[in-house]
Amino acid sequence: MALNHNHDDQPDDQPEPVLDLSSRLTQDHHQSLKLWLRMLSCTVKIENEIRSRLRTTFGITLPRFDLMAQLERHPQGLRMGELSRRMMVTGGNITGITDQLEQEKLVVRVPDPRDGRVFSVKLTAAGRRAFATMAQVHEQWIAELLQDVSGADKTQLIELLSHMKHSLHARDDK
Repeated sequence: MALNHNHDDQPDDQPEPVLDLSSRLTQDHHQSLKLWLRMLSCTVKIENEIRSRLRTTFGITLPRFDLMAQLERHPQGLRMGELSRRMMVTGGNITGITDQLEQEKLVVRVPDPRDGRVFSVKLTAAGRRAFATMAQVHEQWIAELLQDVSGADKTQLIELLSHMKHSLHARDDK
């Protein structure tokens, strides 16, 4: 029987072995990938549920809610570029979301006191009231979705993920 030396010395009449991902990676790589996929899966599941509930209950999209949340944390307002950076979306997306919220009188653009050519975006009084209502319900939804995770497990997960976040930021600083 002739051997084909170009295929890891497998006989010609034998099928090539199929390597799965776990055989190409070390155990640590495999575990890291599994962890990342598990975190992603949980995040996507929760995010999709929140998107659906925000749309059904308040007629608002998650990006609009997120923009309002950023502004609620900064009552003095934020520049459009800063909103874009914080939300990790393009300036065009921020402009479109801001336009919609401004039409609904939930936000207002005001000239930036440091640079009159630039505008900051602020929540209006109606925007603050609307966001307060949505935020309270949003928090209840998150509590409901995570109710089967014990308080001790939540504390441990927060600590572990905080450590991971710190490590990832430290890599960015190098």
